[in-house]
Amino acid sequence: MYERILVPVDGSPASDLGLEEAIKLAKDQGANLRLLHVLNDMVMMSPDSIGTNPGELAEALRRSGDELLEAAEARARAAGLTTTSTLLDEIGTPVGAAILRHAQEWAADLIVCGTHGRRGVRRLVLGSDAEYIVRHTRVPVLLRRYVEKPEQQ
Repeated sequence: MYERILVPVDGSPASDLGLEEAIKLAKDQGANLRLLHVLNDMVMMSPDSIGTNPGELAEALRRSGDELLEAAEARARAAGLTTTSTLLDEIGTPVGAAILRHAQEWAADLIVCGTHGRRGVRRLVLGSDAEYIVRHTRVPVLLRRYVEKPEQQ
């Protein structure tokens, strides 16, 4: 039986599926649900950010992360769950490593992640936080794969 389920959220369709699965599990198991969002420094280095004040961009990312967590909490509350949430501001740390560190600090007994299930060059270029988590954790991980519809590709 799981008592502490950690759910990293980033607002992507894959992340939304992971949250949906975690909500079902938490309801079934009577588990505590922790929602986690990690600020990603890759956004800060994107071509879109050129000419932008880094302080303003970081604050916008924090606001966006807070809003994302609030929306995820609302979904969990609508399902009858009480949750906690954490925004990790660890710019410069790989997202997967930050998630694992938080899972250990919070003593999670399950991590539920959405994944795109990318392969080949797309995975190499875009990376995979879910793959990093699976390869480096001792905590059980449940992956919920998002499959794009053909018209979305």
